[in-house]
Formats: sequence, structure tokens, C-alpha cells
Amino acid sequence: MSDDGASYEVYAVKYATMQERTRSTNLMYVDPHDDAPMPIDYYVWAIVGKDRHVVVDTGFVKADADKRGRTLLRDPADGLAMIGIDAAKTEEVIVTHLHYDHIGGYERFPAARFHLQEREMQFATGVHMCTATMNHSFEPGHISGMITRVFDGRVRFHDGDVQIAPGITLHFVGGHTMGLQVVRVRTRRGWLVLASDASHFYENMEQTAPFPIVYNLGDMILGYERCYGLVEERANVIPGHDPLVLDRYPAPKKELEGIAVRLDADPK
Repeated sequence: MSDDGASYEVYAVKYATMQERTRSTNLMYVDPHDDAPMPIDYYVWAIVGKDRHVVVDTGFVKADADKRGRTLLRDPADGLAMIGIDAAKTEEVIVTHLHYDHIGGYERFPAARFHLQEREMQFATGVHMCTATMNHSFEPGHISGMITRVFDGRVRFHDGDVQIAPGITLHFVGGHTMGLQVVRVRTRRGWLVLASDASHFYENMEQTAPFPIVYNLGDMILGYERCYGLVEERANVIPGHDPLVLDRYPAPKKELEGIAVRLDADPK
């Protein structure tokens, strides 16, 4: 992978939440009766450089929130606009995987090319989708929409690890889904990994207590070390759904506190 030393700002933007989650619904190997509150937040991410920006995942929209009982705080595109990103003009979107909360807002990105692991499309359109146990986190309309974009020439498939721009690399992990990928970005404080659902919470990877929605449990557990191996400091692996992310990093400006943070900035 060639690289010109490019460095980026990286933002996490919260767009939804579900306050009713508990520890036993978020962590394997804890007491199944542990009903202590453990809310889950939903984010999209933006990678911003001098001459390009890349959005990571598209979130979900109101119809998805209503169907699944999630609290939509803002449309993901509106959240991105708060940090100066126009979804309608965004040309590159990385899709970590095809669950509803990571691809549901795809229509907000009419100019984008979508980067996806080929085996994730295989997963979302193959035999595993014949059972509700595996397909419940997918929405057929989202998948058919992405297939349409394949035929429009707007999906770039990858097979394993790849550099998509100087200082931005994708790494196949699997585990949570067949084709889950994480995103590594060079920042002013070194390499940072947007783990997405390779680890929903810090505690999943720190305590080896996996999230219970899983395609391959062994690969999920190995994925924690895979993510840690991509960075110089373990703190630079950012989980996909943890409310602690907003506590640990500073907002880009005061009016965005509780909404967006700068992940390339020094932690609080």
C-alpha cells in the first residue's frame, strides 16, 4: 500500500439512540439477568482531509427508527451538515457492513460511490438470509437499493485489505457479519481505527465480552486483536455504538456538544 503521509480530521456524529438496552443484551458471558442500563448510541463518521472527505456508513432514517423502536435524534445527513459535510455532494462512502443502521440512509448520498467487501454482499443476498435469526438486522429494501447501485456502477467491491486513498485503509474483520470491515485513518496523533461493529462498546473488546448479534463468534473475538494491531495505542480503536465516545473526545465547537466529536483530537 503506497502512501503520501496524508493526515485527516475524523468526526463521529451521533444521530440516534436506544436507552432501553441492558448489559445482558449487549454483552455475552455476563449474568443473563444483569438488567443494569447500558444504552446504545448510533453514529456516522466523517474523514476530512485537505482535498477530500469520506463518509463512513450512512445510518438509518425515520422509517427504520419507527419500525425498530429506535429514537432518531436527527437525520444522519443533517448531522453531517452540522460539521460541514454535504451528503448530497459526497463522492466516497465506506460501508462497514449492510445492517440497517449502517446503510439505511444510502439514498441521502446520490453522488457517492460505495466501498463494500464483496463477501458482505454475498452474505446479504445468500442462503444465510433465509432465516430470521440471521436476517433480522437487514432490510430488504436497503439491499435491493445497493444492488441497483451495483448495476449503476456505484459500488466498488473489495476482497480483504485495501488502501482507498493515501492514509485511509480498509481491513476485513468479519465476525459480526460475514463481510464486516473496519477503517484505519492516519491522524495527527497516529493511526486511528473506526471499528464500527467489530466492537459495539469499549467493554466488548476490552473484556472479550462479545456483542450477541454475530455471524462467527471466533472471528469476532480475533477481530479485537486485529483492530488493536492496526494502531500504536489501543485507545485509538473507536467502538461503533458506545456513548462513552462522546464523553472521551471533544466537540468540534461548543454548540455540537453531545452531537459530534473530533476523534483525531487528544482525548479529554
